Amino acid sequence: MFNLILFGPPGSGKGTQSEKLIVRYGLKHLSTGDLLRSEISRQTALGMEAKNFMDKGQLVPDEVVIGMISSALDENPGAKGFLFDGFPRTSAQAEALDKLLDLKKTAIGVMLALDVSEEELVKRLLKRGETSGRTDDNNELVIRARITEYRNKTEAVADYYRQFDKVVMVKGEGSIDEIFEGLCKEIDNRI
Repeated sequence: MFNLILFGPPGSGKGTQSEKLIVRYGLKHLSTGDLLRSEISRQTALGMEAKNFMDKGQLVPDEVVIGMISSALDENPGAKGFLFDGFPRTSAQAEALDKLLDLKKTAIGVMLALDVSEEELVKRLLKRGETSGRTDDNNELVIRARITEYRNKTEAVADYYRQFDKVVMVKGEGSIDEIFEGLCKEIDNRI
């Protein structure tokens, strides 16, 4: 089983590249947002617990999210591996994920981090904002604040995985296919 984390700031192309990687390698996409919505719609115990926090405007606690990931792993015993998207977002979540994966006799193979300049991110997000209807993609100040927030909080996750030599920076600028080939090269070196 091969598990990877695709990492990068807003506008780095994670969504586009995730879809391509899932098709190429037969991985199961694990998006915490999708997991939360699925568990809530199925009215599972974890879903109802998460909904309770969300209805109060609170973040869903790490243990609940880890429980949902555990369920998703158990529901896909034949998976070739998992692509983690949107999780982990903190070093505490990374540690909890590693402990869970260890219990399941697997691990994160690599964290691929898309490296994109701030100016390119702003340009991409403003362009996306023209067509997506996402209000957070229409304002350059909001976009720059999101990028700063990402760098301040989630880059600690990369620092966590660096201690295990699992972080690879991949050039996130160029054509979609060029970026995809760069990601594939790194995965192929580890499978």
